[in-house]
Amino acid sequence: MRYLDVISKKYDHYLLAAVVLLCIVGTVMLFSASNSISLDQTQRVTATVYLQAHLKRLLVGIAMMFIAMMVDYRKLKIAAKYLLIGSIVLLLITKLSYLLQGNSSPARWLYLGSHSIQTSDIARLAVIIFLAAYVDHYRDQIKDFYNGFAPPIGIIAVVMVLIVIQPDFSTAAIIGLIGFMILFVGGARISHLLATGTASLLVLTPVVLMKPYRLQRILTYFYGESAGVEESYQIKQSLISLGNGGFIGLGLGNSLGKNLFLPTPHTDFIFAIIGEELGLVGTVFILSIFLFIFQRGIKIAKESMDTFGILLAIGISFNFILYGFINAAVVTGVVPTTGLSMPLISYGGSGLVINLVSIGILLNISQSKRSLIHKSGWSPRVYG
Repeated sequence: MRYLDVISKKYDHYLLAAVVLLCIVGTVMLFSASNSISLDQTQRVTATVYLQAHLKRLLVGIAMMFIAMMVDYRKLKIAAKYLLIGSIVLLLITKLSYLLQGNSSPARWLYLGSHSIQTSDIARLAVIIFLAAYVDHYRDQIKDFYNGFAPPIGIIAVVMVLIVIQPDFSTAAIIGLIGFMILFVGGARISHLLATGTASLLVLTPVVLMKPYRLQRILTYFYGESAGVEESYQIKQSLISLGNGGFIGLGLGNSLGKNLFLPTPHTDFIFAIIGEELGLVGTVFILSIFLFIFQRGIKIAKESMDTFGILLAIGISFNFILYGFINAAVVTGVVPTTGLSMPLISYGGSGLVINLVSIGILLNISQSKRSLIHKSGWSPRVYG
């Protein structure tokens, strides 16, 4: 029997403040990191090509975040399966559109006129919502492999396959990790998770090796320049930029790496520019904001009034910090290059909007508080 004492409260102001701060810092650093490449692409006409596009997307994302804050998150439980089906359809349409056009480029963007959508970002949020709703509905059966655990694993596998064939292995792997985390917190058996994880590694390892560029990234990670000077160039320039920054940095706008030395300084490797201009102090500050957002998300999960809210908050929080810290790990050479962006900082449209919508959902969950007295029955694993 479980007794609930639900107390209405306002959204988490600390979380909102941290997100706003990260957006401001991200916008400033994106302009600094992109002005050289913008000048180069426009024959020195303007330095604000990427800044203007980012600000437009940021406004859309903020508007969507406030809409998500106002809509009761419990309604997502009803829409969960439709969101998942819709995201799978979008993934299929994206891949088919490239095949029909004979386009051999990575099929990651669905073009709608002059605008493009990275459909894997939509799928990532849809999977989080679906798994939270599924575990909430079938929590009494989640320990049963065939009737409770296998169906969501099958769904995760389908989404991962559709993203891997784009190809976008990194995003697929992240979705798999997030899915395992939600199922773990939701009460799935450790033995089932370990067995599935082992089987997944056996399948995914040859998938990684099938594409030459993936294999090259791994070889470059382990052997550096001996694996190829061209392949190691990006990570080498990234480390040079970080080294130039030292403890306090060269100063805002004074990066040398962004002057066409470091490829994609405004997207996947923007953290290197932050380290060069703001130094170790700046990088630690950015990572501390990510940790703070994660801590607030876990706090919201612990205080959520229902299982769906708990799992949704954990999934969103884990997704956010996973992207942030993996991006930092890539830039510092801790892990092989993945192509994952840094949330709310790296240049990108779909990722920015989806991340802000996710934060809006998290803020909506924070408006309710729970006081549970457990006498018996199921409860999710929530630590902290």
